[in-house]
Amino acid sequence: MKILYGLPSEGMGHATRSDVIIDYLLQQQHDVEVITSDRAFDFLNKKYPGRVHAIEGFHLAFQGSDVSIPKTILQLIRTAPAKLKANWKQYFHFLRNKSFDCVISDFETYAALYAKLHQVPLLSIDNIQVIDRCKPEIVIPLHERKNFKLAKQVVKMKVLGAQHYLITSFFHIEPRKKNTTLVPSIIRKTVLNLKPSVQQHVLIYQYATSEEELLATLHQLPNEQFYVFGFNKDEQHGHVHFKSFSEEEFLTLFASAKAVLCHGGFSFISEAVYLKKPIYSVPIANQFEQFFNAAYVQKMGYGLHATHFDALAIHSFLAHLNTFESALTHYTQSGNTSLFQTLDTLLKGIKC
Repeated sequence: MKILYGLPSEGMGHATRSDVIIDYLLQQQHDVEVITSDRAFDFLNKKYPGRVHAIEGFHLAFQGSDVSIPKTILQLIRTAPAKLKANWKQYFHFLRNKSFDCVISDFETYAALYAKLHQVPLLSIDNIQVIDRCKPEIVIPLHERKNFKLAKQVVKMKVLGAQHYLITSFFHIEPRKKNTTLVPSIIRKTVLNLKPSVQQHVLIYQYATSEEELLATLHQLPNEQFYVFGFNKDEQHGHVHFKSFSEEEFLTLFASAKAVLCHGGFSFISEAVYLKKPIYSVPIANQFEQFFNAAYVQKMGYGLHATHFDALAIHSFLAHLNTFESALTHYTQSGNTSLFQTLDTLLKGIKC
């Protein structure tokens, strides 16, 4: 089957998750071509040269460490005409004369539009559709309700009219719309191959809190060993070790950590749950998906949902790791088997 696969470049989670699916599809002898942008294009093009095509993507704008909705809207208005023109040109250069049997979109609009223009079956595979297609079982506080409504509308419009929506998730939630199936989170091969252990250090993966602010917090916890990724530097400040990114070292420290501190990004949280690591999650403000993920971490008993990196809260979190570890023992997942089996069934249905 000839498949067009589209994904955005905001963050690298979409790229690393899509890589797992693209690799599987190629192993199953499907002919896959990919459209994406920026860092995701660079990452995937190295692995699949000749199969990946660059388009222009849209990005979030930040005010300090938080997402700025007004700035994001203004940036979208300012850059949209040029990006749409570039993508329309790419459509005529690459897509118009191509013929595909199926389109798969990981929260990417242009691939979905191609499916509609050419009346090709469309499948959606991502975690974000949970916001629109499932009924939340968490309390959404007043200050998040505007973000929830906005996120729901954006998610609803991104990939319209798919034949089926596969939602990857580290928690159980009931779909409220038909043609919706939940499957376990996508886990990278490098993480599947890890052998988890529990040593005495804590892994921190964050990129929004300032170095000075984070250090001031961690220095109030002198009996703990922290390894910090996100600042891309190698420095030691007593019991706090800043590390530049090395995938091998990161995965080694991840697999052996007694707990992790992070934002609310889906991929990292999913891998932490898979490895049975208690999670202290601080979602980036005005990113409702991150709030949603962090809230479900706490609801499932896998860790704490916090508004900032606070020394007293982290101390309490670390003092109760056995509680979170107990909840995590109930999480089960057989690699990516469930996703692949469901995807195979859907593709066979399309082929018939």
